[in-house]
Amino acid sequence: MFYCFVCAIMFCADAFWWRNVDRGLRPLRGARVWRTLLGSWMGAMMVYLILICLLPALVRRQGTPIPVAAHAAVFLWHLFVVPVLIAIEFCLIASRFAAKLVRKPVSAPIPLPAPRSTAPTRRQLLGGLAMALPPLATGALVSRAMRQIRAAPRVRRLEIGMAQLPAHMDGMTIAHVSDTHVGKFTEPGMLHALADQVNNLRADFAVMTGDLIDMSLSDLPPVLDMLNRLDPRQGIVVCEGNHDLFENRHRFENRTRAAGLPLLVDESCEISFRGSPVQFLGLKWQEGSEDKIVESVATLQRQVNPEAFPILLAHHPHAFDPAAAAGIPLTLSGHTHGGQLMLTDRIGGGPCMFRYWSGLYRKPAASLVVSNGVGVWFPLRINAPAEIIHLTLRSRV
Repeated sequence: MFYCFVCAIMFCADAFWWRNVDRGLRPLRGARVWRTLLGSWMGAMMVYLILICLLPALVRRQGTPIPVAAHAAVFLWHLFVVPVLIAIEFCLIASRFAAKLVRKPVSAPIPLPAPRSTAPTRRQLLGGLAMALPPLATGALVSRAMRQIRAAPRVRRLEIGMAQLPAHMDGMTIAHVSDTHVGKFTEPGMLHALADQVNNLRADFAVMTGDLIDMSLSDLPPVLDMLNRLDPRQGIVVCEGNHDLFENRHRFENRTRAAGLPLLVDESCEISFRGSPVQFLGLKWQEGSEDKIVESVATLQRQVNPEAFPILLAHHPHAFDPAAAAGIPLTLSGHTHGGQLMLTDRIGGGPCMFRYWSGLYRKPAASLVVSNGVGVWFPLRINAPAEIIHLTLRSRV
C-alpha cells in the first residue's frame, strides 16, 4: 500500500510535468515528432509505476524482462530528476505570479503583423530544451550508475584500539559485509566475485549485517550460496535487515537458517579465537521507534557472557547508543549506504537521516563501524562508494 501511495504521487508529478512541457512543444515546427518522443518517454515511466503496484514481483525481483538500465532510469527519473523539475516549475509559476502583482497596467499598442520567419523562436527553443534536457540528464546519470553497480567494491581498512580486548586477541580481523540488496541492481553473477574478494582478505571472522536481498525472497538463494562460499579462519555470523523482511519475515529467517547460516535474531553465539570466546550478538530488526531497539539491546545484554569479548551486529546504526550504555565495546552496522548521496563527508543524505552513517565512531568505552554496503536499492552513489570493511582490532587504545 505504501509503495502504491508513493507511486501515485510520482504518477501525478509525471502528468504535471508532461502537460506543461507538451504545451510548450506545440508551437514548434515538427511538433508531432517532439510530442511523440516526449509521450513515449513519459508513457514508459508511468507504465512502470503502474506495474510496480499491480505486478510488484515482476518489477522488484531478479530475472525479470526489464533491463537493469531501465530500472535505473525509472528510479533516477522519479527520485532525482523529477523533484528538481517540479521545484523549477513551481519557482517559475511563483515568479510569473509575482510579476503580475507588481506589473503596472499600460495601454496596449496596436499590434503589427509579425514578419514571417523560418527560424525557431526563443519560446520554441526553450520548449525543445525543456523536453530534451531532463531525459538526456537521466541517461547520463544511468551511465554513471551502471558503472558503479558493476564495479568491484573498495576495501576499506580500519584499525581500532580497544581497551576491553584481551592482549592475546590483539590483531583479530573481521571482514564486514553489508547490504548486498540482491535484486534489481545487484545481480547474482556479481556475488561470486564478491565472495572471492572477501576470501582474499583472509579475515578471522566474516559478518553480514543485513539486507541480503532487496525485496523478493526468490532472490535469496544466490546470496545464501555466496555467504556459504565465504571462508574466514574462524566463522561467519549474520543479522537481518529491513529489506530482508519486506515479503515475509518468517520465511526469510527459516530459509537462511536452513542454508546452514548462523542468523542471529535477538540471539547470540560464541566462536573461539585463540582459545577464548568471541560472542556475537545479533539484533532483531525493529520497525518504528528507537525504543524497540533499546528493548532488543536489553534482551541481548542479558545474554552477554562476561568471559567473552562481545560484538553486536545491528543493521541500524542507532543501536550504538544503547549498546554503548550496555557496555558492549563494538557494534557493526549497515543500512545507511554511507548516506548514498553526499556532497561532502558531512553534507548530504547521511547526516539528514542518521546520527551515524559511515565509518568509525567512538565513545569513551565503545566503538561503532558503519559500512556503506556493497549493493543498493537506489542505483546512484555520490561520495559514498560501495565497500567491504576490513577491521583489525588492537588491545591498545
